Amino acid sequence: MEDYAASSDDEYRYSDQEDSVEALDNDDNDYQLVSSKGPSTQVITKESLLAAQKEDLRRVMDMLSVREQHARALLIFHRWDVEKLFAVLVDRGKHFLFSEAGVTVDEHRDSNSSAAPSTIMCEICIEDVPSEETTKMDCGHCFCNGCWTEHFIVKINEGQSKRIRCMAHKCYSICDEAVVRTLLSKKHPDMAEKYERFLLESYIEDNKRVKWCPSTPHCGNAIRVEDDELCEVECSCGLQFCFSCLSEAHSPCSCLMWELWAKKCRDESETVNWITVHTKPCPKCHKPVEKNGGCNLVSCICGQAFCCGRYKEQEKTAERAKRDLYRYMHYHNRYKAHTDSFKLESKLKETIQEKIAVSEEKDSTLRDYSWVNNGLSRLFRSRRVLSYSYAFAFYMFGDELFKEEMTEAQREIKQNLFEDQQQQLEANVEKLSKILEEPFETFEDDKVMEIRMQIINLSTIIDKLCQKIVGVTAEHDRPSGSGSSDESGCSSRKRARKEGLGGAFFDLNLPAEL
Repeated sequence: MEDYAASSDDEYRYSDQEDSVEALDNDDNDYQLVSSKGPSTQVITKESLLAAQKEDLRRVMDMLSVREQHARALLIFHRWDVEKLFAVLVDRGKHFLFSEAGVTVDEHRDSNSSAAPSTIMCEICIEDVPSEETTKMDCGHCFCNGCWTEHFIVKINEGQSKRIRCMAHKCYSICDEAVVRTLLSKKHPDMAEKYERFLLESYIEDNKRVKWCPSTPHCGNAIRVEDDELCEVECSCGLQFCFSCLSEAHSPCSCLMWELWAKKCRDESETVNWITVHTKPCPKCHKPVEKNGGCNLVSCICGQAFCCGRYKEQEKTAERAKRDLYRYMHYHNRYKAHTDSFKLESKLKETIQEKIAVSEEKDSTLRDYSWVNNGLSRLFRSRRVLSYSYAFAFYMFGDELFKEEMTEAQREIKQNLFEDQQQQLEANVEKLSKILEEPFETFEDDKVMEIRMQIINLSTIIDKLCQKIVGVTAEHDRPSGSGSSDESGCSSRKRARKEGLGGAFFDLNLPAEL
């Protein structure tokens, strides 16, 4: 607790220390004040998608000495998780690995080809067809090409193209993709192209570490993460989003917190609360009636007159609804204020570039103005984090998610500490915003250098405060709940994003979405 309480004003006073200058000055892309242990990500474009898929296929083909279609079937079954596939191979063996995924490696269709009869009866259409017009799969089942082709078309249209099973009864083997491709190409080239596209896109659709960028309109890119699937990433198109839920980046909120908050701001739940607080239902038509005078005798528009005095239970319900409404309004008003400020400050980018252009044309010894853009990026990112911190606090210190995780005394202490850091962050963000609006292009070099130092120091302060906002709640027990869990047993959608201290959730190195 002493660590949290030690954040005095002295800790955040302006400084001329060289490390602060070196950390932010002349840094065009990445800020290193936050831990650099962020998620390892890779942007996959349309052009690099095939190469990325081929790399994973090659690893499995080399390890298991199988053909490409078998490697693809195994990877699709294991959702393109190569490490998981190799783990199953080590723990359960090659036979289990293949049978579980429905992969048959034995080449039945190539055996005894010289002794094959001239005609074969297809067990699907019950017709005798020439043997050269039939196809035998790896599992050994042989049917006519017409039936195979129709089977493939049906499965592709049903969305099962990535794992088309054999037509034989109770046979779970996966059809050879080379055979599917060949038969479809003869009479239905459009379906063959669709099949190829589905196989290629399965690397993204079925891969838990790769997801499409949710940009609108779609940029065509995908993002691959290597370390942590619960992180915030940025696409090369400029969109920053949560990799877990694909919504906008929402640190320090967890995905569930942000989902509940967005829904609460969108629906009419608080309107219902207001009606409960300020009205009483008519006993005849049940419409809500608001008293606008001093007398308790009111009249509804249906003509019914009744007394609006409340029973004790009604008073308790109304008081609880009133308390919930005021609490929501407290957090929502502050969240909205910072969201509106973010939108207004976004217009600063163009203005800042104009100021920099004017400054660079002056006869001055100062030529590098990267510190202005760095400070501006800090402002955008911290402003957005500050606005989301109110949604975070609404649920962290409320009764919906963490009621059983903290005692009242613990909650009060953590809330006070959190709000203290929040207020300090708010004050410093406002200072940074005010300084960035200064007409520095008209100032002398000495004044510009002073502004430069202020922006650099404020950016350093803001970094530390943003980390402390998450750190205040880092010691609380993680909530248990339904849904997917990590190794600690915590629901990944419900837990607070305290892991952001390591950079994966709460990374100020990422520029803000504009």
